[in-house]
Amino acid sequence: MSTHAKLLLRHQRPFIKFWFARVFTASGFQMLAVAIGWHMYELTGSVLDLGLVGLAEFFPRLLFILWTGHVADRFDRRRVAALCQGLQGLIALALVLGVGGLGVTREMIFVLAFLLGTARAFEGPATQALLPSLVPAQLFPAAVAASSSAMQTATIVAPALGGLLFAIGPLWVYGPVALLFALACSLMLSLPKRPAPPKQTGPAMDNLLAGMRFIRSRPDILGAISLDMFAVLLGGATALLPVFAKDILLTGPWGLGLLRSAPAVGALLMSLWLARYPINKRVGRVMFAAVGVFGVATIAFGLSTSFWLSMAVLVVLGAADMISMVIRGAFVQLETPDAMRGRVSAVNGLFIGASNQLGEFESGLTAHWFGTVPAVVIGGVGTLIVTGVWMRLFPTLANRDQLHRDLD
Repeated sequence: MSTHAKLLLRHQRPFIKFWFARVFTASGFQMLAVAIGWHMYELTGSVLDLGLVGLAEFFPRLLFILWTGHVADRFDRRRVAALCQGLQGLIALALVLGVGGLGVTREMIFVLAFLLGTARAFEGPATQALLPSLVPAQLFPAAVAASSSAMQTATIVAPALGGLLFAIGPLWVYGPVALLFALACSLMLSLPKRPAPPKQTGPAMDNLLAGMRFIRSRPDILGAISLDMFAVLLGGATALLPVFAKDILLTGPWGLGLLRSAPAVGALLMSLWLARYPINKRVGRVMFAAVGVFGVATIAFGLSTSFWLSMAVLVVLGAADMISMVIRGAFVQLETPDAMRGRVSAVNGLFIGASNQLGEFESGLTAHWFGTVPAVVIGGVGTLIVTGVWMRLFPTLANRDQLHRDLD
Protein backbone atom coordinates (compact mmCIF):
# COMPACT_ATOMS: atom_id res chain seq x y z
CA MET A 1 0.00 0.00 0.00
CA SER A 2 1.39 3.42 -0.93
CA THR A 3 2.09 6.13 1.64
CA HIS A 4 -0.73 8.19 0.17
CA ALA A 5 -3.21 5.31 0.49
CA LYS A 6 -2.22 4.75 4.10
CA LEU A 7 -3.23 8.33 4.81
CA LEU A 8 -6.80 7.76 3.67
CA LEU A 9 -9.32 7.04 6.43
CA ARG A 10 -11.08 4.35 4.42
CA HIS A 11 -7.88 2.26 4.50
CA GLN A 12 -7.72 2.34 8.31
CA ARG A 13 -9.55 -0.91 9.17
CA PRO A 14 -9.52 -0.44 12.94
CA PHE A 15 -11.04 3.01 12.44
CA ILE A 16 -13.78 1.56 10.21
CA LYS A 17 -14.71 -0.91 12.97
CA PHE A 18 -14.63 1.90 15.51
CA TRP A 19 -16.83 4.02 13.25
CA PHE A 20 -19.51 1.33 12.94
CA ALA A 21 -19.38 0.67 16.69
CA ARG A 22 -20.07 4.37 17.22
CA VAL A 23 -22.98 4.23 14.76
CA PHE A 24 -24.59 1.30 16.59
CA THR A 25 -24.13 2.63 20.11
CA ALA A 26 -25.25 6.13 19.13
CA SER A 27 -28.30 4.70 17.34
CA GLY A 28 -29.22 2.66 20.38
CA PHE A 29 -28.90 5.63 22.71
CA GLN A 30 -30.88 7.99 20.48
CA MET A 31 -33.74 5.53 20.08
CA LEU A 32 -33.69 4.93 23.83
CA ALA A 33 -33.73 8.69 24.54
CA VAL A 34 -36.76 9.29 22.32
CA ALA A 35 -38.67 6.36 23.82
CA ILE A 36 -37.84 7.23 27.44
CA GLY A 37 -38.72 10.90 26.94
CA TRP A 38 -42.08 10.17 25.33
CA HIS A 39 -42.78 7.37 27.82
CA MET A 40 -42.16 9.68 30.77
CA TYR A 41 -44.26 12.52 29.34
CA GLU A 42 -47.11 10.11 28.67
CA LEU A 43 -46.89 8.79 32.24
CA THR A 44 -46.70 12.12 34.08
CA GLY A 45 -47.30 15.00 31.64
CA SER A 46 -44.66 16.95 33.60
CA VAL A 47 -41.94 19.06 31.96
CA LEU A 48 -40.09 18.99 35.27
CA ASP A 49 -39.91 15.20 35.11
CA LEU A 50 -38.35 15.46 31.65
CA GLY A 51 -35.68 17.68 33.14
CA LEU A 52 -35.17 15.30 36.05
CA VAL A 53 -34.50 12.46 33.60
CA GLY A 54 -31.66 14.54 32.19
CA LEU A 55 -30.40 15.22 35.72
CA ALA A 56 -30.46 11.50 36.53
CA GLU A 57 -28.34 10.81 33.44
CA PHE A 58 -25.89 13.58 34.31
CA PHE A 59 -25.39 12.85 38.02
CA PRO A 60 -23.13 9.77 37.45
CA ARG A 61 -20.70 11.92 35.44
CA LEU A 62 -20.28 14.12 38.49
CA LEU A 63 -20.33 11.27 41.00
CA PHE A 64 -17.69 9.18 39.19
CA ILE A 65 -15.65 11.97 37.59
CA LEU A 66 -12.42 10.95 39.36
CA TRP A 67 -12.78 7.31 38.36
CA THR A 68 -14.00 7.36 34.75
CA GLY A 69 -10.79 8.81 33.34
CA HIS A 70 -8.62 6.76 35.71
CA VAL A 71 -10.28 3.56 34.46
CA ALA A 72 -9.77 4.61 30.81
CA ASP A 73 -6.05 5.23 31.41
CA ARG A 74 -5.46 2.21 33.64
CA PHE A 75 -7.36 -0.58 31.83
CA ASP A 76 -7.95 -1.81 28.29
CA ARG A 77 -10.08 0.90 26.72
CA ARG A 78 -11.73 -1.54 24.31
CA ARG A 79 -13.00 -3.71 27.16
CA VAL A 80 -14.15 -0.71 29.21
CA ALA A 81 -16.19 0.61 26.27
CA ALA A 82 -17.60 -2.84 25.46
CA LEU A 83 -18.66 -3.42 29.07
CA CYS A 84 -20.47 -0.09 29.12
CA GLN A 85 -22.24 -0.87 25.85
CA GLY A 86 -23.30 -4.23 27.27
CA LEU A 87 -24.80 -2.48 30.32
CA GLN A 88 -26.80 -0.17 28.06
CA GLY A 89 -28.12 -3.22 26.24
CA LEU A 90 -29.26 -4.67 29.57
CA ILE A 91 -31.09 -1.42 30.34
CA ALA A 92 -33.02 -1.82 27.10
CA LEU A 93 -33.84 -5.42 28.04
CA ALA A 94 -35.13 -4.22 31.43
CA LEU A 95 -37.54 -1.91 29.61
CA VAL A 96 -38.60 -4.82 27.40
CA LEU A 97 -39.51 -6.77 30.54
CA GLY A 98 -41.24 -3.74 32.02
CA VAL A 99 -43.41 -3.17 28.98
CA GLY A 100 -44.02 -6.90 28.60
CA GLY A 101 -45.63 -7.39 31.98
CA LEU A 102 -43.91 -5.88 35.00
CA GLY A 103 -44.91 -2.33 34.11
CA VAL A 104 -42.84 0.82 33.52
CA THR A 105 -43.14 3.44 36.25
CA ARG A 106 -41.83 6.94 36.76
CA GLU A 107 -39.41 5.68 39.40
CA MET A 108 -38.16 2.86 37.16
CA ILE A 109 -37.34 5.34 34.40
CA PHE A 110 -35.34 7.47 36.83
CA VAL A 111 -33.34 4.45 38.03
CA LEU A 112 -32.63 3.27 34.49
CA ALA A 113 -31.68 6.82 33.46
CA PHE A 114 -29.12 6.84 36.30
CA LEU A 115 -27.68 3.50 35.15
CA LEU A 116 -27.63 4.73 31.55
CA GLY A 117 -25.74 7.82 32.65
CA THR A 118 -23.28 5.66 34.59
CA ALA A 119 -22.54 3.49 31.56
CA ARG A 120 -22.07 6.50 29.31
CA ALA A 121 -19.89 8.25 31.90
CA PHE A 122 -17.34 5.41 31.72
CA GLU A 123 -17.80 4.76 27.99
CA GLY A 124 -17.09 8.33 26.87
CA PRO A 125 -13.49 8.75 28.11
CA ALA A 126 -12.55 5.24 26.96
CA THR A 127 -13.80 5.74 23.39
CA GLN A 128 -12.46 9.29 23.07
CA ALA A 129 -9.02 8.28 24.33
CA LEU A 130 -9.04 5.21 22.07
CA LEU A 131 -9.45 7.08 18.78
CA PRO A 132 -5.96 8.70 18.56
CA SER A 133 -4.34 5.25 18.68
CA LEU A 134 -6.34 4.00 15.67
CA VAL A 135 -5.14 6.45 12.99
CA PRO A 136 -1.91 8.27 12.06
CA ALA A 137 -1.52 11.71 13.61
CA GLN A 138 -1.95 13.41 10.21
CA LEU A 139 -5.43 11.91 9.90
CA PHE A 140 -6.62 12.72 13.39
CA PRO A 141 -8.58 15.95 12.67
CA ALA A 142 -10.35 14.21 9.78
CA ALA A 143 -10.92 11.15 11.98
CA VAL A 144 -12.59 13.33 14.64
CA ALA A 145 -14.92 14.76 12.00
CA ALA A 146 -15.64 11.31 10.57
CA SER A 147 -16.22 9.87 14.05
CA SER A 148 -18.61 12.72 14.75
CA SER A 149 -20.36 11.94 11.47
CA ALA A 150 -21.01 8.46 12.84
CA MET A 151 -22.83 10.00 15.76
CA GLN A 152 -24.80 12.32 13.52
CA THR A 153 -25.67 9.58 11.02
CA ALA A 154 -27.20 7.66 13.89
CA THR A 155 -28.87 10.75 15.29
CA ILE A 156 -30.61 11.44 11.98
CA VAL A 157 -32.08 8.00 11.45
CA ALA A 158 -32.43 6.60 14.96
CA PRO A 159 -34.70 9.21 16.63
CA ALA A 160 -37.13 9.24 13.72
CA LEU A 161 -37.11 5.44 13.64
CA GLY A 162 -37.47 5.30 17.42
CA GLY A 163 -40.46 7.64 17.35
CA LEU A 164 -42.11 5.66 14.57
CA LEU A 165 -41.56 2.34 16.32
CA PHE A 166 -42.78 3.74 19.63
CA ALA A 167 -46.02 4.75 17.91
CA ILE A 168 -46.45 1.05 17.01
CA GLY A 169 -45.51 -0.09 20.50
CA PRO A 170 -42.66 0.40 23.03
CA LEU A 171 -41.47 -3.19 22.57
CA TRP A 172 -40.66 -2.36 18.95
CA VAL A 173 -38.11 0.18 20.20
CA TYR A 174 -36.49 -1.43 23.23
CA GLY A 175 -35.84 -4.81 21.59
CA PRO A 176 -33.84 -3.49 18.59
CA VAL A 177 -31.95 -1.14 20.91
CA ALA A 178 -30.62 -4.11 22.87
CA LEU A 179 -29.42 -5.70 19.61
CA LEU A 180 -27.64 -2.51 18.51
CA PHE A 181 -25.67 -2.34 21.74
CA ALA A 182 -24.71 -6.00 21.37
CA LEU A 183 -23.32 -5.31 17.87
CA ALA A 184 -21.38 -2.28 19.13
CA CYS A 185 -19.91 -4.37 21.96
CA SER A 186 -18.73 -7.05 19.53
CA LEU A 187 -17.06 -4.55 17.19
CA MET A 188 -15.31 -2.75 20.05
CA LEU A 189 -13.79 -5.99 21.31
CA SER A 190 -12.45 -6.75 17.81
CA LEU A 191 -10.23 -3.64 17.78
CA PRO A 192 -6.46 -4.14 18.16
CA LYS A 193 -5.20 -4.06 21.72
CA ARG A 194 -3.02 -1.09 22.54
CA PRO A 195 0.26 -1.44 24.46
CA ALA A 196 -0.10 -1.77 28.21
CA PRO A 197 -0.50 1.66 29.83
CA PRO A 198 2.46 2.94 31.84
CA LYS A 199 2.29 2.15 35.51
CA GLN A 200 0.99 5.12 37.43
CA THR A 201 3.17 6.25 40.30
CA GLY A 202 2.61 8.58 43.21
CA PRO A 203 -0.42 8.98 45.50
CA ALA A 204 -3.67 7.60 44.10
CA MET A 205 -5.51 10.90 44.57
CA ASP A 206 -2.80 12.74 42.62
CA ASN A 207 -3.34 10.38 39.69
CA LEU A 208 -7.09 10.83 39.85
CA LEU A 209 -6.82 14.62 39.89
CA ALA A 210 -4.12 14.82 37.19
CA GLY A 211 -6.64 15.48 34.42
CA MET A 212 -8.14 18.43 36.26
CA ARG A 213 -4.72 19.90 36.99
CA PHE A 214 -3.66 19.48 33.37
CA ILE A 215 -6.73 21.30 32.05
CA ARG A 216 -6.32 24.08 34.60
CA SER A 217 -2.72 24.56 33.45
CA ARG A 218 -3.82 24.98 29.81
CA PRO A 219 -6.07 28.09 29.58
CA ASP A 220 -7.00 27.44 25.94
CA ILE A 221 -8.21 23.91 26.72
CA LEU A 222 -10.12 25.15 29.78
CA GLY A 223 -11.70 27.90 27.71
CA ALA A 224 -12.72 25.57 24.89
CA ILE A 225 -14.47 22.97 26.99
CA SER A 226 -16.05 25.45 29.42
CA LEU A 227 -17.40 27.49 26.49
CA ASP A 228 -19.22 24.42 25.24
CA MET A 229 -20.53 23.60 28.70
CA PHE A 230 -22.09 26.99 29.47
CA ALA A 231 -23.24 27.78 25.93
CA VAL A 232 -25.04 24.47 25.33
CA LEU A 233 -26.22 24.23 28.95
CA LEU A 234 -28.13 27.47 28.45
CA GLY A 235 -29.05 26.95 24.81
CA GLY A 236 -30.00 23.27 24.84
CA ALA A 237 -33.70 22.60 24.36
CA THR A 238 -33.58 18.85 23.77
CA ALA A 239 -35.47 17.96 26.94
CA LEU A 240 -38.38 20.15 25.86
CA LEU A 241 -38.79 18.64 22.39
CA PRO A 242 -41.64 16.35 23.57
CA VAL A 243 -43.50 19.48 24.74
CA PHE A 244 -42.88 21.33 21.47
CA ALA A 245 -43.90 18.28 19.45
CA LYS A 246 -47.11 17.58 21.34
CA ASP A 247 -48.37 20.96 22.58
CA ILE A 248 -46.88 23.65 20.30
CA LEU A 249 -46.22 22.02 16.92
CA LEU A 250 -49.17 19.63 17.35
CA THR A 251 -47.52 16.42 16.17
CA GLY A 252 -46.95 12.93 17.61
CA PRO A 253 -44.08 10.55 18.40
CA TRP A 254 -43.03 10.47 14.74
CA GLY A 255 -42.78 14.27 14.76
CA LEU A 256 -40.70 14.17 17.92
CA GLY A 257 -38.35 11.73 16.23
CA LEU A 258 -37.97 14.05 13.24
CA LEU A 259 -37.30 17.04 15.50
CA ARG A 260 -34.59 15.10 17.33
CA SER A 261 -33.12 14.08 13.98
CA ALA A 262 -33.05 17.58 12.49
CA PRO A 263 -29.94 18.88 14.32
CA ALA A 264 -28.12 15.72 13.27
CA VAL A 265 -28.93 16.37 9.60
CA GLY A 266 -27.08 19.67 9.78
CA ALA A 267 -24.34 18.14 11.89
CA LEU A 268 -23.82 15.23 9.50
CA LEU A 269 -23.61 17.47 6.44
CA MET A 270 -21.14 19.70 8.25
CA SER A 271 -19.08 16.77 9.53
CA LEU A 272 -18.79 15.34 6.01
CA TRP A 273 -17.59 18.73 4.80
CA LEU A 274 -15.09 19.01 7.67
CA ALA A 275 -13.79 15.49 7.08
CA ARG A 276 -13.01 16.53 3.50
CA TYR A 277 -11.92 20.10 4.29
CA PRO A 278 -10.67 20.30 7.91
CA ILE A 279 -10.47 23.71 9.54
CA ASN A 280 -6.78 24.43 10.08
CA LYS A 281 -6.75 28.24 10.15
CA ARG A 282 -8.41 30.83 12.41
CA VAL A 283 -9.85 27.98 14.48
CA GLY A 284 -10.58 30.18 17.50
CA ARG A 285 -12.65 32.73 15.59
CA VAL A 286 -14.50 30.01 13.71
CA MET A 287 -15.37 28.16 16.93
CA PHE A 288 -16.74 31.27 18.65
CA ALA A 289 -18.73 32.26 15.54
CA ALA A 290 -20.25 28.77 15.44
CA VAL A 291 -21.36 29.00 19.08
CA GLY A 292 -22.94 32.38 18.34
CA VAL A 293 -24.92 30.91 15.44
CA PHE A 294 -26.02 28.11 17.78
CA GLY A 295 -27.47 30.72 20.16
CA VAL A 296 -29.33 32.57 17.41
CA ALA A 297 -30.78 29.31 16.07
CA THR A 298 -31.97 28.40 19.58
CA ILE A 299 -33.88 31.67 19.85
CA ALA A 300 -35.44 31.14 16.42
CA PHE A 301 -36.55 27.63 17.36
CA GLY A 302 -38.15 28.86 20.58
CA LEU A 303 -40.21 31.47 18.69
CA SER A 304 -41.27 29.19 15.82
CA THR A 305 -44.80 27.78 15.62
CA SER A 306 -44.25 26.05 12.27
CA PHE A 307 -43.10 22.43 12.28
CA TRP A 308 -41.05 22.76 9.09
CA LEU A 309 -39.49 26.09 10.12
CA SER A 310 -38.53 24.49 13.44
CA MET A 311 -36.96 21.60 11.53
CA ALA A 312 -34.94 23.98 9.33
CA VAL A 313 -33.70 26.00 12.30
CA LEU A 314 -32.63 22.82 14.10
CA VAL A 315 -30.63 21.80 11.01
CA VAL A 316 -28.70 25.09 11.22
CA LEU A 317 -28.27 24.62 14.96
CA GLY A 318 -26.78 21.16 14.45
CA ALA A 319 -24.35 22.36 11.76
CA ALA A 320 -23.07 25.16 14.01
CA ASP A 321 -22.68 22.81 16.96
CA MET A 322 -20.70 20.35 14.82
CA ILE A 323 -18.14 23.01 13.87
CA SER A 324 -17.55 23.84 17.52
CA MET A 325 -17.45 20.17 18.56
CA VAL A 326 -14.92 19.10 15.91
CA ILE A 327 -12.56 21.99 16.63
CA ARG A 328 -12.78 21.45 20.38
CA GLY A 329 -12.47 17.65 20.15
CA ALA A 330 -9.40 17.69 17.89
CA PHE A 331 -7.76 20.52 19.81
CA VAL A 332 -8.15 18.91 23.24
CA GLN A 333 -6.95 15.46 22.12
CA LEU A 334 -3.95 16.81 20.19
CA GLU A 335 -2.83 18.93 23.13
CA THR A 336 -3.03 16.01 25.60
CA PRO A 337 -0.37 13.27 26.10
CA ASP A 338 -1.70 9.75 25.42
CA ALA A 339 -1.09 8.60 29.00
CA MET A 340 -3.48 11.29 30.26
CA ARG A 341 -6.10 11.26 27.52
CA GLY A 342 -8.53 9.15 29.55
CA ARG A 343 -8.47 11.47 32.56
CA VAL A 344 -8.64 14.61 30.45
CA SER A 345 -11.47 13.08 28.39
CA ALA A 346 -13.31 12.31 31.64
CA VAL A 347 -13.21 15.95 32.68
CA ASN A 348 -14.17 16.97 29.15
CA GLY A 349 -17.01 14.42 29.36
CA LEU A 350 -18.20 16.05 32.57
CA PHE A 351 -18.36 19.40 30.80
CA ILE A 352 -20.19 17.83 27.84
CA GLY A 353 -22.56 16.03 30.20
CA ALA A 354 -23.22 19.27 32.03
CA SER A 355 -24.05 20.96 28.73
CA ASN A 356 -26.38 18.13 27.66
CA GLN A 357 -27.96 16.26 30.59
CA LEU A 358 -27.66 19.12 33.12
CA GLY A 359 -28.84 21.44 30.35
CA GLU A 360 -31.95 19.28 30.03
CA PHE A 361 -32.62 19.75 33.73
CA GLU A 362 -32.07 23.51 33.38
CA SER A 363 -34.51 23.61 30.44
CA GLY A 364 -37.13 21.62 32.33
CA LEU A 365 -36.77 23.81 35.42
CA THR A 366 -36.94 27.13 33.56
CA ALA A 367 -39.89 25.85 31.51
CA HIS A 368 -41.61 24.94 34.79
CA TRP A 369 -41.01 28.46 36.09
CA PHE A 370 -41.48 30.67 33.01
CA GLY A 371 -43.11 28.50 30.35
CA THR A 372 -41.68 26.44 27.51
CA VAL A 373 -41.13 29.13 24.87
CA PRO A 374 -39.61 31.76 27.23
CA ALA A 375 -37.26 29.10 28.63
CA VAL A 376 -35.80 28.35 25.18
CA VAL A 377 -35.52 32.01 24.17
CA ILE A 378 -33.83 32.95 27.46
CA GLY A 379 -31.41 30.07 26.96
CA GLY A 380 -30.49 31.25 23.46
CA VAL A 381 -29.84 34.79 24.70
CA GLY A 382 -27.70 33.32 27.48
CA THR A 383 -25.61 31.44 24.90
CA LEU A 384 -24.87 34.69 23.05
CA ILE A 385 -23.86 36.41 26.30
CA VAL A 386 -21.53 33.52 27.22
CA THR A 387 -19.90 33.69 23.78
CA GLY A 388 -19.06 37.36 24.20
CA VAL A 389 -17.81 36.95 27.77
CA TRP A 390 -15.60 33.95 26.88
CA MET A 391 -13.94 35.85 24.03
CA ARG A 392 -12.79 38.40 26.60
CA LEU A 393 -11.82 35.84 29.27
CA PHE A 394 -9.81 33.66 26.85
CA PRO A 395 -8.33 36.01 24.21
CA THR A 396 -5.56 33.59 23.18
CA LEU A 397 -8.22 30.97 22.41
CA ALA A 398 -10.32 33.45 20.43
CA ASN A 399 -7.26 34.47 18.40
CA ARG A 400 -5.82 30.97 18.01
CA ASP A 401 -4.91 30.24 14.41
CA GLN A 402 -4.13 26.48 14.35
CA LEU A 403 -5.29 23.40 16.24
CA HIS A 404 -1.76 22.33 17.16
CA ARG A 405 1.69 23.65 16.40
CA ASP A 406 2.78 20.19 15.16
CA LEU A 407 0.20 20.28 12.38
CA ASP A 408 2.02 22.89 10.31
